[in-house]
Amino acid sequence: MFENLTERLNQVFQQLRRRGKLSAEDVDSAMREVRLALLEADVHYSVVKSFIARVRERAIGAEVSRALNPGQQVIKIVNEELIATLGEPARLNLAGPKPRVLMLVGLQGSGKTTASAKLARLMRSQGERVLLVAADPYRPAAIKQLQTLGEQCGVPVFTQEGKSPPEVAANALDQAQKGGMSLVIIDTAGRSQLDQQLMDELKAIAARVKPVETLLVVDAMIGQEALHIAEGFRDAVALTGLVFTKIDGDARGGAAISIRSVTGVPIKFLSTGENLDALESFDASRLASRILGMGDLLGLIERAESAFDEKSAREQADRMMQGKFTLEDFAEQLRQVRKLGPIGQLLEMLPGNLGQAARNLDPKDAELQIRKTEAIIGSMTRDERRNPDILNASRRRRIARGSGTEVQEVNRLLKQFRDAQRLFKTFKKTGGRGMPRLFG
Repeated sequence: MFENLTERLNQVFQQLRRRGKLSAEDVDSAMREVRLALLEADVHYSVVKSFIARVRERAIGAEVSRALNPGQQVIKIVNEELIATLGEPARLNLAGPKPRVLMLVGLQGSGKTTASAKLARLMRSQGERVLLVAADPYRPAAIKQLQTLGEQCGVPVFTQEGKSPPEVAANALDQAQKGGMSLVIIDTAGRSQLDQQLMDELKAIAARVKPVETLLVVDAMIGQEALHIAEGFRDAVALTGLVFTKIDGDARGGAAISIRSVTGVPIKFLSTGENLDALESFDASRLASRILGMGDLLGLIERAESAFDEKSAREQADRMMQGKFTLEDFAEQLRQVRKLGPIGQLLEMLPGNLGQAARNLDPKDAELQIRKTEAIIGSMTRDERRNPDILNASRRRRIARGSGTEVQEVNRLLKQFRDAQRLFKTFKKTGGRGMPRLFG
């Protein structure tokens, strides 16, 4: 979502890094470019004005003039002020007697029902006994959609026909208390636009179940309109947080930067894809790092911890260090990587020189290459995967036909595999010296 903004800011930062000393004119020139980049990214003008003023004041002060590397110091200031603009991370409030109620609100098409299921899955993984509540009787198939998603994430869904949404919510809470549930997540009805009828219904639900959290689900693709929607809901119900959906799209992303400053409502979650596990707790410092092209290694590690089997990963690492790494291990690693999410998102999370090089790749080409690699390895026999040295010309032609690829692509994969083997042997001999250079 922030790709264009990241590219523009990096162009500005490259100019700053080349200068050994920064004058006030240099700072002003850089701030003009940053201002344009933020405005083009759809950041609210009042937020841009305040942000630039704070950065400029610090950039022409003593902390930069006395720095050994003024350009990097300005980048550090931009990072810190961007974090301040995005706002401190706000965690869910799960205090009070059980079952606690979370109410999700928003307009139609914002991804509210899917966000409800994603949140239910996340809270279930943290040990909560969750009940989903289908309180949208108006949208066709809304109840069926939530039931399907609930089944996929292993969470029961409460439904009642012929009852109003406030009655459904109240009856669901009663059942949750009797069933020993610790958390109730209510998927409320939306409208195509803000109206009084919608707000009255949400107020009635809140009065019956007294939610500890009321989260507004906002579609990141709608740009500045997200600010007006957030303000409209905030003025009608007691919002406690925001969930941004579709941030994996190609929106300009400025609303996510502006919304905390304009509305005062904290962002609590980011929906990063279509899968039910594609929900991240919002962290301003990590999002700022990704916007500035610094990557998000912590986020990448968290994804890996949730997707990888620790025992299998440890066994593979041992085989690598012992020089016993095979094409079967290679294929298994590719399957694990696919679990982490879309390749484009993973590339954005890589830091430094490695991340810059990766971002120059086309994610679609990377996805296609992974599929081809899996097909090639899948067309080999077990003996061939474990001992690639037996792959003569006729075997390679057979593998190419079976995988729908060319012999040259089979040869390229085998060369990459042997290069990886040599890298692991070098890593073992040197103890990993020199590897940090990959990360700049």
